Amino acid sequence: MLVGLGLVFLILQGPAYGQGDEQDLPDWSGVWQMQGGTIFDRSSVEGVGRADAVGVRERPPYTAEFEAAYQRNLTLRDEGRFPDPITNCGIPHGFPRVMNLPDVYEFAVTPEQVWIIAENGPNILRIYTDGRDHPAPEDMWGTYTGDSVGHWEGDTLVFDTLSLLSSEEGRTIIDRSGLILSDQAHVVTRMRMVEDGVIEAQMVLDDSKALTEPWDVTKEYRRMPDGQRVYDYACNENNRNPVNTETGQTLTLGPDGEILDRVIQ
Repeated sequence: MLVGLGLVFLILQGPAYGQGDEQDLPDWSGVWQMQGGTIFDRSSVEGVGRADAVGVRERPPYTAEFEAAYQRNLTLRDEGRFPDPITNCGIPHGFPRVMNLPDVYEFAVTPEQVWIIAENGPNILRIYTDGRDHPAPEDMWGTYTGDSVGHWEGDTLVFDTLSLLSSEEGRTIIDRSGLILSDQAHVVTRMRMVEDGVIEAQMVLDDSKALTEPWDVTKEYRRMPDGQRVYDYACNENNRNPVNTETGQTLTLGPDGEILDRVIQ
């Protein structure tokens, strides 16, 4: 059976490290699908539909500066002119957006590291669980996935991510509604199986520049039937979102190459 949407959690069983004690890793094997679509924080959403649907917005605790920037992004989104960075093939989704994609991923978990390998594009999030700490500040610089270190608390993977690129530069966004964070973003994620076949990721996003208080976001993934396969994907092989250079509108092509967006804004 082929899979076009979902997440894959691949577990290499062995002892977990990070707290000095050995233990069995939880069984997250198989293929998993994110629940609830690609709106990043459904608990705060206003309106119905997808993250790129007119009238949909989320309500993170933004500072006045970042609320104004988000409002500008929403306006561009509603006009079909929002410049999603990943429209250009080969651009990583980055973190935390990598936890919010409608595509297939592989999660390889070993005692020393957890890898989140995204099917769509060059997206790899490395979480070091071998006891190391973040590098010294002078040895860090902003990247798409940042620097993540973690450990296991029983059956819960806890990891800390910082040193991310700022969305202010236009190189990253959190979802297609235009959610953004600054280079001060710091995310703590707790992942565990809350019931048989359901994994929950609880993220606490802290950003002294973009947010007035920590922002709690929960994502959920459900195990799919056995026998799934995962294949690679390259957007330049099926690019359906060219941009009208005169209007800035993002266009959609049909299977015959004809433009489906007949109303040019």
